[in-house]
Amino acid sequence: MNLERVAVLGGGPGGLYAARLVKRSHPDADVTVYEQSRPDQTFGFGVGLASRTQRNLREADPASLEAIVGAAHPHEMSMQVGDKMATLAHGELLAVARTTLLAVLQQQAQNAGVRMHFGERREAAELDVDLVIAADGINSATRTQMADTFGPRVSTGAGLYLWCGTEFALPRAIFVPVTTEHGTFVAHAYPYAGDRSTFLVETDEETWRRAGFDVSTDRTAPADSDGFALEYLQRAFADALQGHRLIGNRTRWTRFRTISCERWHSGKTVLLGDAAHTAHYSIGSGTKLAMEDAIALDHALIAAQTVEDALVAYEKVRRPAVEYLQEIARRSELWWESFPERMNLPLEQLMIAYMTRAGKVSVGRFHDSAPTLVQKGLASYGNVPVGAVPPTDIEDWILAQSLDHDQDRFEDRVATSELRDAGSTAVINIDFDSAWGAEAADIVETAPIARALWLTGPPSRAAVLTRLDLAERLRGRTGSLLVVEAPSSCREDIAAGLASARIDLAFFDEPESIPADPELSSFGASA
Repeated sequence: MNLERVAVLGGGPGGLYAARLVKRSHPDADVTVYEQSRPDQTFGFGVGLASRTQRNLREADPASLEAIVGAAHPHEMSMQVGDKMATLAHGELLAVARTTLLAVLQQQAQNAGVRMHFGERREAAELDVDLVIAADGINSATRTQMADTFGPRVSTGAGLYLWCGTEFALPRAIFVPVTTEHGTFVAHAYPYAGDRSTFLVETDEETWRRAGFDVSTDRTAPADSDGFALEYLQRAFADALQGHRLIGNRTRWTRFRTISCERWHSGKTVLLGDAAHTAHYSIGSGTKLAMEDAIALDHALIAAQTVEDALVAYEKVRRPAVEYLQEIARRSELWWESFPERMNLPLEQLMIAYMTRAGKVSVGRFHDSAPTLVQKGLASYGNVPVGAVPPTDIEDWILAQSLDHDQDRFEDRVATSELRDAGSTAVINIDFDSAWGAEAADIVETAPIARALWLTGPPSRAAVLTRLDLAERLRGRTGSLLVVEAPSSCREDIAAGLASARIDLAFFDEPESIPADPELSSFGASA
């Protein structure tokens, strides 16, 4: 395809990376980036890059990835509850200051021959070019102006969060809850430079209001940070901060917005990154999604004969992976919103629950990367010495553990049809897609008093994951045995649900035809 002129709206990481890739694959094209802000002006603190994202970037453009890695800060991951800490060694986790990442990508784009205009805002309709790449962020003016065409949909989370930073490098990435007189706050924090860390804090609305943040947020100007919240959280997380202060950058409480669009392109204009879609921060950053969008778009432009063909191919290839990732992110978001309910779990078992929370990582896969930690968590699950947990066949071992529940004893975790058919068991058919929606809330509030609650429903994997999430809610509110029915193809998910204390027993039925999940290009295990 012969591209003569390409305009990129937005000089964030996704836009800069897309401009460089397109210029490299179409060296005769005039590729120009238009960014309304100054080159060094940005919001936020650090950007995390998981190992798989690094591999994708290396395959697409080794020079850019090496430049990013050279400016990045490696770290491990951990979770701390009270005075106990579980650490997950992971040498490939990296983070980099957002300002540094922008500077690196600006230089890489210039090296490729991209022209850049800062302090200049342009609209897609006014540009006489062959292709407009709209990488203008979560508040995309392009998406708003062409809303009738792109069909944006916005879903807002129930919890509230804010981004802040610290003036020292944490020793490792950490998830740490703190309970104050107003309720529980959870920090997702990680170092991104030798003297800086990102520090994100989230909480539920009731706690937020009790702490007075509804008032402090209303009184904070849009260009300012919520100083009252920063001082409160600095005191609350004093131990994790090791005496250092929290710093803001237009830091205000907000709710996460998940954005999706019916279409990603129209005519010569295509959306990229947050302009097209967002996914909750707990599964990785929007930056990596945008940069991976850029890779897919560049591949499509190389292979296609026309711009329209390329944009159709880009969306066809990339949309399934993004939508699947958004579904995983939705489950992760809801898990974190309900995190305080799990703080009674032994720490290593809580780490298993965290890693398997969204259905992307199995217990067996987690064991491969962190065998010592997982074996401690499974020992808590099975109430056995750590040495009794085998190094292989983890799912089989989980299912084989006995269970004592009130007057009942089960030799393993697989229920029989006799339990389902017993008069003391209530069978509940679950035929909805959210364990936290109105229908689920009604079931939780009106659950019958029974020896066992048996959750059944459609055989799809998504439906099984919803049943596991709802079972966990019911398990925490009733004294009943919680049994989830699932096809044998969901064996790994059931094992994760057992090991994470979401359910007590499982029942396997033969599955109907279940389509395979699309393969993801990336997945972040840290915030």
